[in-house]
Amino acid sequence: MLSKTIRIGTRDSELALWQANTVAEKLNDLGYTTEIVPVKSTGDIILDKPLYELGITGIFTKTLDVAMLSGQVDIAVHSMKDVPTALPQGIVQAAVLERANVLDILVHKGKLNFLETEGTIATGSLRRKAQWLNKYPTHKVEDLRGNVNSRMQKLKDNNWDGAIFAAAGLERINLKPSEYINLDWMIPAPAQGAMLVVAMENDSFSREALAQLNHTETEICTLIERQFLRTLEGGCTAPIGALATVKENTISFEGVLFSLDGKESYTIKKSCNFDSYKNFGTDCAEELLQNGAKPLMEKLRSELKVK
Repeated sequence: MLSKTIRIGTRDSELALWQANTVAEKLNDLGYTTEIVPVKSTGDIILDKPLYELGITGIFTKTLDVAMLSGQVDIAVHSMKDVPTALPQGIVQAAVLERANVLDILVHKGKLNFLETEGTIATGSLRRKAQWLNKYPTHKVEDLRGNVNSRMQKLKDNNWDGAIFAAAGLERINLKPSEYINLDWMIPAPAQGAMLVVAMENDSFSREALAQLNHTETEICTLIERQFLRTLEGGCTAPIGALATVKENTISFEGVLFSLDGKESYTIKKSCNFDSYKNFGTDCAEELLQNGAKPLMEKLRSELKVK
């Protein structure tokens, strides 16, 4: 009999609860007992300011970090793309679950003629906004915040032509409408589509349990993408996209950095073998910085006041 009940901390949105329940089910199948503890996050409460203006990376993960460090919960489940690349002291990455759909999608209202003319789309992500404006410079982009459900509702309530979502989030809670297009030209956020479970470093019971849920290929790809992000020092807010994919014995990587208005961009595409991925993301970012991206990154840092 496995003695301890593993308390799973999660945000209380439908998607976050779906993620926590998925982890709970997987642990239950292995014979562990679990309890789900929902916690409200500041990112869900303060909706009237763009994320970068709040000046903290990891706004969605902070509340759960505090709950873990104060002993209210044992583990926490996150959308990995929301998690800062540096975890708080005492908290460690315990499992990365197999990745779902990595794509961004445009949810629209049935008419796509605005793509040829002038349109207004909504997103709270600077990465999505910059890539959209890069492709559609005549368009306007409105800020859109809140959990997935409230963002879908805001799209209905406003006269925007569409809004950009992560496909995985909508698919997980069956909210993906028939009116969408895959934005396969848009480079996703580092670790998009992957779920991360963190535990306390000194909690060997929970860590051993979670190690059994880890998906190695996803862990490697997200490690590379997050190395790229961390080396560019983008926090969670700068317009940085990164995607690593595995085919047989080769890991292919594409990374992008954009200015806020989408007019300036730097791209890198490289591949490596499985035996040499350890610093691959870092090397790609350093190469991008050497190839002219450094001034843009410094400009972004002052614009976003990323500390």
